Amino acid sequence: MEKTPMTPKGYAALDAELKTLRSVDRPAIIAAIAEAREHGDLSENAEYHSAREKQSFIEGRIKELEGLIGRAQVIDPKTLSGAIKFGATVDLIDEETEEEKTYQIVGEPEANIEKGLLNINSPLARALIGKEEGDSVEVKTPGGSKDYEIVTISYI
Repeated sequence: MEKTPMTPKGYAALDAELKTLRSVDRPAIIAAIAEAREHGDLSENAEYHSAREKQSFIEGRIKELEGLIGRAQVIDPKTLSGAIKFGATVDLIDEETEEEKTYQIVGEPEANIEKGLLNINSPLARALIGKEEGDSVEVKTPGGSKDYEIVTISYI
């Protein structure tokens, strides 16, 4: 089984979601299904069918989270230093537009580009791995090539 790298913060978020699904959402949907059953004919009961669909989603998400947590390899960025690797927070300057961007390289389950959490498997993260402050990187993306300069690297 292949391990999935994850930051402690990402692991805690997935674990909290799993606990909420198990202790809050699952019991609530079971109660909703029981209530819908009391309304009689299940074949034409929209509440029942809706609750069953939601239950299916919740159970699927629980299984997905259990799998992710079971494969998690938690790596604390605070224990790292040096060249860019998993967990690094990197400040970049787009060499074409001079726009500054900050990304933290994280595992796939916790990636969210809008929040600056960059998937370790993305083209940009792969280009950054192993580089140092002051280096320039060329990133080949589906939208074309982009050049970035690495301003700072931190592990927080």
